[in-house]
Amino acid sequence: MKNIVILISGGGSNMAAIVRAAQREDWEHRYGARIAAVISNKGTAGGLVFAKEQGIDTAVLDHKTFESREAFDAALMAEIDRYNTPQAPVLVVLAGFMRILTPGFTAHYEGRLTNIHPSLLPAFPGLHTHQRAIEAGCKFAGATVHLVTAELDHGPILQQAVVPVLPTDDADTLAARVLTQEHLIYPQALRDLLSK
Repeated sequence: MKNIVILISGGGSNMAAIVRAAQREDWEHRYGARIAAVISNKGTAGGLVFAKEQGIDTAVLDHKTFESREAFDAALMAEIDRYNTPQAPVLVVLAGFMRILTPGFTAHYEGRLTNIHPSLLPAFPGLHTHQRAIEAGCKFAGATVHLVTAELDHGPILQQAVVPVLPTDDADTLAARVLTQEHLIYPQALRDLLSK
C-alpha cells in the first residue's frame, strides 16, 4: 500500500479532485494506494473540512509558530513520515500549498514529491502567472504537474494542459479556465506515477 499525503493552504479544489478520482477509480485496489492524510499550514483552510468529511486524517501545522523555515519543514516532515513506512512509502502531493520548501525537505522526498503550477512551465514560474501570461501576449496558457526539486517550479514535467488565452480574458477568467484543467491532469499524473 502506498500512502498519499496531500498538502494544502486553502480551499483544496485540486485535493478534492484527487480524492474524488481515487474514490471513483478505486485506487486502493487498482494501485494499492490511498489518500492517507491532508495537512495544511493554515487552520482556516477550507479543504480541511472536505477531507474530514471523507474520513481522511487531517493535521494543521501553522508555519507562523515556527522560528524558521527549516524548523517548520522538519516538523512537517515528521508529520508526513507518520505515514511513511517501508511497506507504505509515502507520495507527497502539493495541492495549493503556498510555502517554498527547503532543499532538505525536497531531498527527503526526492522522486515522491509532486506539485501543480498554473502555467506551462518553464514559462512563468512563481506568482501571478495568469496576469503575466496576458501581459506577455501569450496565445496559450495552462498548467503543469511536475516533480519538485530544490529549484522553485522546476523539476521533471509529468503532465501539462493547454488552454487558449481569449481576447476578453483577465487574470481571473483565465485562472478559472486553467483550474478546470488542473482538476483533470493532477489525478492523471498521480495515476501514472502509481502505476509504475
